[in-house]
Amino acid sequence: MKAQRYPAVASILAATAVAVAGCYGPLRLTPSDHATVLSEQRLEAAHPATPGPYEVRRLYYGSGTDRRRPEYRDSVSIVTETVDASKLVSLGQSAKERNGYWGFTPKEFPINGRAWYPEGEGPFPLVLIVHGNHDMTDFSDPGYGYLGELLASRGYVFASVDMNFINGGIRNENDGRGWFLLKHIDAFKEFAADEATPFFGKIDFDRVALIGHSRGGEAVGHAAAFNRLSRYPDDASLEFDFNHGIRAIIAIAPVDGQYLPTGRFVPVENVNYMVFHGSHDGDVTSFHGLRLYNRLSFTDNGDYFKTAIYMYRANHGQWNTVWGNKDNGPRSARRLDLRGLIDGEAQREFGEIYISAFLETTLRDNPDYMPMFRDHRVIGGWLPETMYITQFESSSFRPLASFEEDIDLTTGTAPGVTLEGDSLGTWRENLLDLRSRNRPTTSSSQDNNALWLGWNNRVAGDADAVVTPASYAIGLPDGLGSEWGLSAASHLDLQLGAVEGRPGPRRPDGDDQAEAGEGQDEAETGRGDTGRDEDDEPVDLSVVVTDANGESASVRLSAYGPIRRPLETVVRRRNDAESFDTQWELVLQSFFLPLADFVEANPSFDPATPREIRLLFDRTAAGTVVVDDIGFSETRPGR
Repeated sequence: MKAQRYPAVASILAATAVAVAGCYGPLRLTPSDHATVLSEQRLEAAHPATPGPYEVRRLYYGSGTDRRRPEYRDSVSIVTETVDASKLVSLGQSAKERNGYWGFTPKEFPINGRAWYPEGEGPFPLVLIVHGNHDMTDFSDPGYGYLGELLASRGYVFASVDMNFINGGIRNENDGRGWFLLKHIDAFKEFAADEATPFFGKIDFDRVALIGHSRGGEAVGHAAAFNRLSRYPDDASLEFDFNHGIRAIIAIAPVDGQYLPTGRFVPVENVNYMVFHGSHDGDVTSFHGLRLYNRLSFTDNGDYFKTAIYMYRANHGQWNTVWGNKDNGPRSARRLDLRGLIDGEAQREFGEIYISAFLETTLRDNPDYMPMFRDHRVIGGWLPETMYITQFESSSFRPLASFEEDIDLTTGTAPGVTLEGDSLGTWRENLLDLRSRNRPTTSSSQDNNALWLGWNNRVAGDADAVVTPASYAIGLPDGLGSEWGLSAASHLDLQLGAVEGRPGPRRPDGDDQAEAGEGQDEAETGRGDTGRDEDDEPVDLSVVVTDANGESASVRLSAYGPIRRPLETVVRRRNDAESFDTQWELVLQSFFLPLADFVEANPSFDPATPREIRLLFDRTAAGTVVVDDIGFSETRPGR
């Protein structure tokens, strides 16, 4: 399929600016580097957003008695039983009004949904999607029809779940949303066992995926956790008996931490996970899905991966055709600056590409699309023309330094690993913030520690002085390469992003830094708006690996992905209405460096015996970067 392209950003903004002149301030966007970063299409797989070979069928399932939804009253093909959600969803003071409006209480919640399915023998994987919070009278479940049409044509049974009766005025109900998704899988098991339904014998329940948007994006994590529990964490009298074959969960612009069982974040493990978020989200204004990304663990030696994608200029609502660009409700244009948003069709096409490819990889074990999760540049010809920051980690990843385990800056995560800085002006570990920190449980941080490194290779008062570039070294114990089975097929993984500010020049009499330049505190902590210095040179560095024989090989990090400073993000129409400390979100980029590339750089280098990894700041005179999750991974057969 030939890549669909959209009008250049400049053309859109110029036309819009004429109409709104005098109503808005200057539009603030980071200049896009997509012409360079997305300049190639290296992945040769079929376009995942191309309709598949199956004829698509559609139906409604539900109570058959719904007062407000005629499709779930008059048009249902399969009548379902109600479920009792009263232990998970409390309506509070609005109970009488809401029960009167809907005609039922949480004791009789309906199992309603609209399904798209392929005409064929099957069995087909099952994919469910659930919306988030929205005006309960502006029904949200029809808004994912574009995904239903695509995925059914490609051989999936797809259902958009109705939870509108949970929306509006209810808080802390996301556990109920997750439980409710599992009850819909229960219902499909009944459908597939009934000869009278078109799903009879046609669903593969060992290949199930859940997708959630907004509060639904938090709910899919709860569903994955509840799926393996025997009782409800908040009330053990409610027994669980699910154990469905959930292989993958996808969160679209999710919240996180609204439900805290036993006062803790919901732990999730041993499931594939994808999350994406738009920089110009006017509702969930920080990338909360990074929190689940960071705490999701792989513990059973299975073959899993997780990926996170930050899409510049995408908003909250355009993933759903009902919600559109009105992230703050019908009067959004009065509060939000909508001029910088990417076209809604482009935003949804991105969703189609990544969701379809993720499902092919996780539900069908198709390895063709795995490279696009490690490096989005390989599908530059498919992606809408904007900027992306991506993270990826496979279950084969073994950390050398994750910066989580203690407060000792000289020791790593794996036993025997040492950490050492040379001529650095900044060397510290700190918690990664989210830009909206209004709630300690949902908006304070990424729930993840990282490393701040700042350097300046200039000497105060001597522009011609030649100094050794600053560096940061990870020392590996003898035998680690053999123990981990490292080879030329292994990868060196790390996350890194540049930030504003830099240490001051070095003193003439040594490697210590002179007094820091303006903005160093902000660069070190990631807090505060330092102001952009457009004359700053792009940040780059070398990665040098030395083996047990003293042979070293070096590569340039920018060859493996863009190294950017945080992207400018102004959501409100008036700058003084912004409620954030920063007009950007600090999202780190994952880099994957094949050890084979180091062998190519120096054929004498032995990838099986690495003894030191050095980040050498030799390509930019001064700067500050944030680094996380340094380690090794393997490309497994078929992946």
